[in-house]
Amino acid sequence: MGMNKQSDEQGEIQIGPTDLGMVRLYVRTSSFEIPMDFTPEEAEEIAAELEAAAAHARQSISDTS
Repeated sequence: MGMNKQSDEQGEIQIGPTDLGMVRLYVRTSSFEIPMDFTPEEAEEIAAELEAAAAHARQSISDTS
């Protein structure tokens, strides 16, 4: 499935620190569960990518309005 392909799959993401100093993203759907641990620096990079994607998505919406 590509980034722009629509999906009916629903899921949940939990994000929090671990007791080992990592940041865990825990993704769960009806089909699977994936715990992913990142260093704080990696988590900050992911957060920056999320913010950039959100800004781009907002701009895409306003360009079509």
